[in-house]
Amino acid sequence: MGLVSDGLDRAVQKAFTRPIPKSAGAQMRYLVRQLKGTRPVAELLGVSQRTVERYVKDQIRRPRPDLAARLADAVRARWQPRVRELARRQAATSTGIIIDTRARFGFTAAPGSTDDARIRHLTLALPPAFAARLFDAQAAGASEQQLRAITAVGLGETYFRDGGRRAHGLEVEFTDVEQLDFDL
Repeated sequence: MGLVSDGLDRAVQKAFTRPIPKSAGAQMRYLVRQLKGTRPVAELLGVSQRTVERYVKDQIRRPRPDLAARLADAVRARWQPRVRELARRQAATSTGIIIDTRARFGFTAAPGSTDDARIRHLTLALPPAFAARLFDAQAAGASEQQLRAITAVGLGETYFRDGGRRAHGLEVEFTDVEQLDFDL
């Protein structure tokens, strides 16, 4: 994935009402229920069907670190879909989304002022319209560059233009992202 897409996923995961299952067996059983069989789980994780069956029966308790990471990611991606959708809908309609980023921002400004890019640390709330655009683009399979462009427009509108009250015609460039975190 990418920085923006992963950040959006982490923000939605903060809305979970229960933690994901801890043990490998419980995680495997959850995936078997979700995917309706051991064969799809085996294909998803890149292991044999027999290995999945042994985890389901708790005959194997500790997966290899790479398998443990793939297993946890697969469970996390499918965990509490209704809670996930509710959090997205709420952010897109009423609460918006909070962005905490440390990145290089450059912009084209009016003559006589500087347009040199510089590192800024910003924490600000994007309005629901931009949260909706981000979640819709992510659901449609937008690339990381497209998600960054939407984020740059939102940051430019909210921070640099003060909600449209100043600096019209300002084009924001959002590059060299060192840190990016979202919160609902």
